[in-house]
Amino acid sequence: MSNCDQFREMYEAYALGALDPPERVALEAHLATGCAECAKAVAEARWLVAQLAYLAPEASTSETLKGRLMQTVRSEAKSKSSSPVATASTMTPSGIPYWLSAGIAALLLLTFYFAWDAHHLKQELRAANERNQQNEQMIASTQNQGAASQQELTAMQEQMAKMRRENAILTDPASVKITLAAQKIQAPQMVAMWHAKYGIVLTGQKVPMPSSNRVLQLWLIPKTPGGQPIPSVTVRPDVNGNFVILVSNPPGASKDTKALAITEEPAGGSAAPTTTPKWVGAMS
Repeated sequence: MSNCDQFREMYEAYALGALDPPERVALEAHLATGCAECAKAVAEARWLVAQLAYLAPEASTSETLKGRLMQTVRSEAKSKSSSPVATASTMTPSGIPYWLSAGIAALLLLTFYFAWDAHHLKQELRAANERNQQNEQMIASTQNQGAASQQELTAMQEQMAKMRRENAILTDPASVKITLAAQKIQAPQMVAMWHAKYGIVLTGQKVPMPSSNRVLQLWLIPKTPGGQPIPSVTVRPDVNGNFVILVSNPPGASKDTKALAITEEPAGGSAAPTTTPKWVGAMS
């Protein structure tokens, strides 16, 4: 085993600052020897870790939970007030310990954050549902009039199946959310939802338009050390810079992928990236 092999599983943890002190000291000592391979791997790990975004599920405090929480607060306050060590400096004017009051405030702030994050997902779901309804109305109208050819009807049904798959990916709790942040450009982030069974839905809003002979291409970055980016679909935003694209059969499994990236490529796409990624999102 080469000197570098013993450090291959440490790069991401080192970039996160999560290595145990002995392992960190050993890796830093190795880097100090001028190992170009490990230095490059650490730089890539820091680049990916910097883009980490975590899926924040929707959370709201139910009335039952609120009641239980307040019951706990009152019981805790009563026990603290009857304790011989309880003092005015440790209690709020309402008889609630300061530490417990701070915990309640933190819980409420966290709930507000979850609700804010869920708002964006709801907007995506609402747009998907509206597209579904429009297509259903078109199919119903076509069937009633009997004017569309079988080929047109089949195309509409295929579009409906695609919309249903997109909606399933966006609504299933098993889907993983990946936020792709812009790299060295002034542009909004993109969002991908990855379901192990149904595929990937990638969305972008107000995305800068590539030149007339260029497209945006999605890449899967494998976890395998030294693994090459795997090419996936290409897309061009609409006139407003928006797009929604479905990858029904991703070229790799989510469990084997550590990040998604977007590059600008020639029309038709490339077998290997020809430019630096403009958006990157690490798998959570």
